[in-house]
Amino acid sequence: MTNDDRRRTDGPKARATNVNGGSSAAPGKKSLAATLEQGKAGKASQNRRTSSIIEEAIQQDQATSIPDAVLTQEELSDLHTSHEFIQLLRSKQITVGKIKRSVKYEHDLGCLQIELVKMQRSIEESGKRVAILFEGRDAAGKGGTIRRFIEHLNPRDMRVVALPKPTQQETGQWYFQRYIRHLPNRGEIVFFDRSWYNRAVVEPVNDFCSPDQYEEFMRQVPEFEHMLVEDGVTLIKFWFSISKDVQWARFESRRNNPLKQWKLSPLDSKAQELWEDYTAYKEVMFSRTHNSFSPWIIVQANNKRRARLESMRYVLSSVDYKGKEEARTTLVPDPNTVMRFHRSAINID
Repeated sequence: MTNDDRRRTDGPKARATNVNGGSSAAPGKKSLAATLEQGKAGKASQNRRTSSIIEEAIQQDQATSIPDAVLTQEELSDLHTSHEFIQLLRSKQITVGKIKRSVKYEHDLGCLQIELVKMQRSIEESGKRVAILFEGRDAAGKGGTIRRFIEHLNPRDMRVVALPKPTQQETGQWYFQRYIRHLPNRGEIVFFDRSWYNRAVVEPVNDFCSPDQYEEFMRQVPEFEHMLVEDGVTLIKFWFSISKDVQWARFESRRNNPLKQWKLSPLDSKAQELWEDYTAYKEVMFSRTHNSFSPWIIVQANNKRRARLESMRYVLSSVDYKGKEEARTTLVPDPNTVMRFHRSAINID
């Protein structure tokens, strides 16, 4: 007998229970139906077990719950008046003033980014060259501000330069040489996330350069920048100023947030300890490199959002471009947030 004949002769081996408690061999079709019913029953049992696990997790607070401060779609759909909306915000302990400030920030940011796009288009057409330097202590908000600047700009006519430490070959070159190759081309904007001013503050504080190298840089940098400006480069130098307490709080935020830990560097752990050394070298840098053709622009950056908006306004007010008069928000920077360096100014860092 072949295997096929044996399978046809044996038929299904499933047995069915009769109403009297006995058992009898079930025909093939009925056995198949019973098997399907058992499968359905198994799936139903599995679904009940899954539901039970989910319910148990919820009861044990293992499932993620919706925060009380979140406004759900159902709650918003039930609102009919502004008074009801305000009452809902208060019941959630959401400050109405904070909501208004956030809405205004997003509105102003969008308007200023539109102006930046217009400014870039005009720079492309006119062939201007613009270099914007972002300097400041660690965690001052330089990188976040640059990201808002470039969010909607054409990447083909814009670059962000954030150089690592010099290579062995670069240490044998003229100090400015590795920065020269990154200067803006015709019709281009370049954002320097730290610049050649590393040698004015970071390097001497951390003993990355000799006293002779430091002095040579301080003598040469005004002449270097004067040549850039004379050649037609628009040079803007920002210093983002924060207090010691704010820097410490931002470091703590980076340590505790897995999404921000990449921002921490070995120098960050020494920044608070060397605060006064940074201050001393910063003041010398201002006094020896601030001049009429390349002034230092101080940005009070304890408030990140305000610093972003006002630095954008300063750049837009400093560069002529088509359609500037049609801006939907003011382009005049707040003098309490953005100001030229002068020796009598009150410093927070």
